[in-house]
Order: sequence, then structure tokens, then C-alpha cells
Amino acid sequence: MTSTNTTTAAGHDAAEADIRILLAAPRGFCAGVVRAIGIVEAALEKYGAPVYVRHEIVHNRFVVEGLKAKGAVFVEELEDIEDTSRPVIFSAHGVPRTVPEAARARGMTSIDATCPLVSKVHMEAERHHEAGRHVLLIGHAGHPEVIGTMGQLPEGAITLITTGEDARAVAPPDPSKVAYVTQTTLSVDETRGVVEILKARFPAISEPVKDDICYATTNRQEAVKLMAPQCGMLLVVGAPNSSNSRRLVEVARKNGCETAMLVQTAEEIDWSKVERGMTIGLTAGASAPEVLVEGVIEAFRARYSTQVDVALVKEEHISFKLPRELRGAEGA
Repeated sequence: MTSTNTTTAAGHDAAEADIRILLAAPRGFCAGVVRAIGIVEAALEKYGAPVYVRHEIVHNRFVVEGLKAKGAVFVEELEDIEDTSRPVIFSAHGVPRTVPEAARARGMTSIDATCPLVSKVHMEAERHHEAGRHVLLIGHAGHPEVIGTMGQLPEGAITLITTGEDARAVAPPDPSKVAYVTQTTLSVDETRGVVEILKARFPAISEPVKDDICYATTNRQEAVKLMAPQCGMLLVVGAPNSSNSRRLVEVARKNGCETAMLVQTAEEIDWSKVERGMTIGLTAGASAPEVLVEGVIEAFRARYSTQVDVALVKEEHISFKLPRELRGAEGA
């Protein structure tokens, strides 16, 4: 990890700063989120408003409200859409097979914004099922990504594993024909522990060729893991329903920074816990826009002389193309 001073509050030398902010790099938007937001914007360019989106396109209120202002209408279920002549977009988290089938049955144009790394997990699960293996999905019950992945296979073909206790108790139909896949936004360390239990119980278990936990989740957790011991407080900008953001808080607490908290905006900072001389870690979940991070920094500058150092762990250069039917609308 490298640390580079980038700015201080006006009129103060870095050595005199009341607060040091250690700013994680990478942080914030991942390639899948950039693609999903781009899909909604490109669909609005191509089809005009309204464009419907089933579920939050990504788990961030600021992003959702911004897209609403441009003409996107968010619904929980297809049945909530009265005008079936308008297109519907499926969120980055992925959906069960029954959802696009229902859209076709209603004669709707649908656009899939599922993150390609989530689609990879779907394809792995399908491949294992076709090979006669029972699939174990490591993930969090009720999360849209988990619902989508489980919905790729017939009922009973896939079992959700959330904890080590689940891994010790699961009883697949044939212990010699088992495979596992994972939600893409889990804690790397916790998932490793669950996998170790499964491998000990089922030595022949088939595993992903490449880890299912996505590069962005892994990189953001690695940055927090390295920053946490240096920080008196660590703030994660993200939504309460964002799995990857909540995992960052957990990683910080487990790696030396007990005062770690999730905030959606600067308005949610608990200033009673801030003391002069502190180093404040700052990062953002994969669906949190950079403008919210900037808002946190400005809130500190308004109260304290503030030094901002960048903690660079890894550079990211990954991008995903829009669906073919929207590429002409991109940047239109």
C-alpha cells in the first residue's frame, strides 16, 4: 500500500492538520455498476421516458433518485408495470429465470443489466446442475443476487449456505456429486472459512475455476484490511442494503478499527466520535458514487483542518460493454 498526500485545508500545513483522512483506492463504483447505470441512461436515450427498472438498479438511493429524475420508474415486480409497451430493465443483481419469461409472456421488451460477473455464477450453477451435481450457494438469504442465482435452477437443485454451521449441517442427495458457487459480494475471509468446511466434508466438491467473489469486492476489502489498523475511525459510504458496503464495515472492525460505520451521506456522520488528531479511514461501496465521498471530505474540511492521503492498494482498469441493442445509444 502506498500513501500519497493529495490536499490539505486552505491555510494549514499538513503537519498542523487536525484530522488526517486516509482515502482508500480503489473505492466506489465497480465496472458492473457503471455498466448498469449506463444501461438505464442509454435506454432512456433510445426509448425515451419512462423506462421501467425492476428493483433498484444498484443499491444506492442517490443513484436511484438521479435516474428517477431522468425518467426511470422503479418497480418491485413486473405486475406493477401498467404500460407493457415500455421497456423494462433487470437490475445488476440478476433475476430468476421466471422474470424474463414473465416479461416475454406480457409482450414486454426487456434489457438485462445483470453484472457479467453475476452472470458467470449463473452459468456455473447451470453447468454443475447439468452435470448432475447438487449446487451449494454461499450467500445471504433474501439478497436479490441470491434470489436470482437460486432462481436459475429447479427447486431443490440448489441449497443456500450462509454460515459455517450451515456448511456442517447440509446434507446433499449425493455427497460425491456436489459443487459450490458464491454470491459475488461476500467477505473474502469469512467465505474462505465456509469453503474449508465444505471441502473437508465433501473432498470431491467442484469449485469455481476462478473465485466468484468479484474483483471489486476483493480489492475494496483488501484496502480496508490494510488501512484499518492505522485508523481511529473508518467510514464506509454506502447503502444499508448494499451487501458489499456492509462487508467493508465488518472487515474494518475485524482488522483493528472498532469504530467503523456505514453512512449514506455526510449528514449521517456521528461527529461525537470524531477527535482532533484522528486518522479517519474513508472508502465507498461498489454502488456509491464519488460525489458522496467528496461530500464527506468537504464536511470534515468545514469543521477541521484536514489532510487527505490516498492509500493506493491496486489500480482497476476493468470495464464491461453495454448490451448490443444499446451500444448505438451510448453517449447519444
